Amino acid sequence: MKRFLSIFICSLFFAIPVFGQDETEEAPVKQKPRPVRSPWSSGLLIDNQTSVIYSPKTLEFVIQHKFGSVENGRSDLFGLYAPAHDIRLGLNYVIMRNVQAGWGISKTKMYNDFNLKWTVFEQTREETMPVSVTLFGNMAIDGRSKEFFESRKYNHSSDPDGPFTEHPYRFGQRMSYFSQLIIGRKFNEWLSVQAAASFTHYNLTERNVDHDKIGAHVSGRVKLSPQSSIVFNYDAPLKIKDISEQREFINHPKPNLALGWEVATSTHAFQMYIGSAGSIIPQENMLYNQNDWQDGGLAVGFVITRLWNF
Repeated sequence: MKRFLSIFICSLFFAIPVFGQDETEEAPVKQKPRPVRSPWSSGLLIDNQTSVIYSPKTLEFVIQHKFGSVENGRSDLFGLYAPAHDIRLGLNYVIMRNVQAGWGISKTKMYNDFNLKWTVFEQTREETMPVSVTLFGNMAIDGRSKEFFESRKYNHSSDPDGPFTEHPYRFGQRMSYFSQLIIGRKFNEWLSVQAAASFTHYNLTERNVDHDKIGAHVSGRVKLSPQSSIVFNYDAPLKIKDISEQREFINHPKPNLALGWEVATSTHAFQMYIGSAGSIIPQENMLYNQNDWQDGGLAVGFVITRLWNF
């Protein structure tokens, strides 16, 4: 009898963990929310950033080219052979999930720009997060010769007719900054839209040009097929007296309106567009653009991106 009780107790002892394991395996496993598929085809949408950051250790090579204004017509082949144009070559590297660092160099003022992008929240398929939230910022260094800065005179008073004032050369005069908060949403398989607010600052500006500028931005993509889409963006420098150094807005920067066509694959994206921004890096457009799309101030441009995974 004692032997039977010992066997029975031992059986219960070894059976308890087995029962507990069965209950654990049968419990439902909560799935992590999944981000939406391909809200954008590239990290760039014409002149603007998107929420797209590729998988870690991805290198992106960027070619951006903007031709001259189309206003001269056939004389310079609608700006394709015009002397005024801008080119930027860039490299972006994803250092960790949803964090990307990049560098680029532009023809205009030989800007070297260093940028950082962080997608704070991703839109999810389950709608637990209905939008994506992305932060972007860059620091650009004006690469023109030191003699250019030493020979310039600037007026920083609020009086546009006030005297010029000279400043001794300092390296910090070359610096400019751009920061942006981007909120985007993929509404369905064919429509994605994003809105953004930006702040631009230049350490040194020319006469009748503010140091700071706040901007509003809207961009979108309408897919026509798995590879091709219509893309657009609108960038508006805002007139805000509280941060302006001028008594009245003189030569206020013009808005940028752009419309284009995009063809994309898993490793390439190509965008051809026509828009009114004269340069490529965002702070230059937000503070200095004088092209008016309502008065023929349009130029053809393209963006090419190529990916490598390591």
